[in-house]
Amino acid sequence: MINMEKTEIFEKVQNIIMEQLDKSAADVQLTTNFKDDLNADSLDVFEIINEIEDEFDVKIETDEGLATVSELIDYVAAQIA
Repeated sequence: MINMEKTEIFEKVQNIIMEQLDKSAADVQLTTNFKDDLNADSLDVFEIINEIEDEFDVKIETDEGLATVSELIDYVAAQIA
């Protein structure tokens, strides 16, 4: 999993977000903001982060200021690199 492409990470993260928030793929893009675009509250974001930590075996500090899908993917990619 060390050389996982960002596109693979995006697909997995996108699926997790879609499942957690009952959104479509069109709703969850790289520029999507969790709070502004998806109306995700802090509990939603916490649950998404937990799922992503389990999926990628990484630890995400919730105070990292990850507001968009792109920021989250960059963070995960850096953690598994």
